[in-house]
Amino acid sequence: MRAPDSRGATVPAAAAASAVAPPSFATRATSVEGSPVREILALTERPGVISFAGGLPAPELFDAEGLRAAYDTAFADSARRALQYSTTEGAPELREAVAARATARGLATGADDVLVTSGSQQALTLVAGTLIEPGDVVLVENPTYLAALQCFGLAGARVVPVPCDTEGIIPEALADLVVRERPKLLYTIPTFQNPTGRTLPAARRAAVAEIAARLGLWLVEDDPYGDLRYEGADIPWLAAHPGAEDRTALLGSFSKVMAPGLRLGWLRAPAALRRAAVVAKQAADLHTSTVDQLAAAHYLAAVDLDAHIATVRTSYRERRDALQTALSRTFPADCDWNLPAGGMFVWARLPEDHDATALLRTAVAHGVAFVPGAPFYTGTPDPRTLRLSFTTHTPPEIAEGVTRLGTALAEYGAKDLSAEARP
Repeated sequence: MRAPDSRGATVPAAAAASAVAPPSFATRATSVEGSPVREILALTERPGVISFAGGLPAPELFDAEGLRAAYDTAFADSARRALQYSTTEGAPELREAVAARATARGLATGADDVLVTSGSQQALTLVAGTLIEPGDVVLVENPTYLAALQCFGLAGARVVPVPCDTEGIIPEALADLVVRERPKLLYTIPTFQNPTGRTLPAARRAAVAEIAARLGLWLVEDDPYGDLRYEGADIPWLAAHPGAEDRTALLGSFSKVMAPGLRLGWLRAPAALRRAAVVAKQAADLHTSTVDQLAAAHYLAAVDLDAHIATVRTSYRERRDALQTALSRTFPADCDWNLPAGGMFVWARLPEDHDATALLRTAVAHGVAFVPGAPFYTGTPDPRTLRLSFTTHTPPEIAEGVTRLGTALAEYGAKDLSAEARP
């Protein structure tokens, strides 16, 4: 009996059985766990489940007709260009459109300052690959975006949490950490943070920029949610503050305001960092999809994106308020949660001695899901915390989902009391 070898030829079965195993995977590939959020989403795909788990835009609010017309235009103008390879930096017209929008928000930006990426997640990966050596210290908010923790883990960084309160990073604690740990960079989501929904005030942003300039620190400012403001005035980006100009990588995305399926993001960075990120992108994927870039550029030229965003904001504000009302009516008094001024998430905390991860099992059995807060932490987590996304369900569905969650919480609490009563 013979078995095929790597060239398709056959070798004796005995030889195949005695073959030496291939070398092991890289340590970074086995030391970083998969995303529990993705695993929870898989659990909630069955019909009837009301999921507050995924940070997903509402699909019924996608401008499908406008985007279809933009793709038609991209092919009608030049199918040869749309279907061809492109430059690594990105289509000039899309880079110009991104720069114009950034400038309109108070950060003077030229097209040459922008690198188009395959989603803002790729921009983060490129920056991490460019700046981080194995063993380098990276500072993060605590809790923080789960995929950022995965990214820094794969880069071999030692991730250290910065003390935060309900407004975000505490500047004095940040300064102490920078002196003590000598980090390479600070990663922050200062506006409508994932997972907490909190926003860093302007005074603290100025303090963070000053600390970075005074102590020598890269800033990575992730802003996927900044357009989704429901009240109050915009706060300038960290990148716009004095002291941050030469050291801030600003990450943006079209996923939350156009459609995540486009996989279009962008990086605005100082010239040297941007050039290094271009080289890293060439090694990763050569360039972002040409046809998607051209369609997005045509869309931005033909459609008032801000008017579309205003429609999305109105709907999301109603859904946020519906979640707030339902939580107030349903959750016990010893639970607490915040009221974010924008974004997609509410951050909640269960009563003492409760565990959100354990509650999730009961909740799914009742047809509702959320994301426990523990995976978002670096170091010791608060097991009572959970993240609720309000964007993908209508107000009546949100009310029903919170009713189910309240039932699950009562059942979970009754089980705990029953266990305590046992001798």
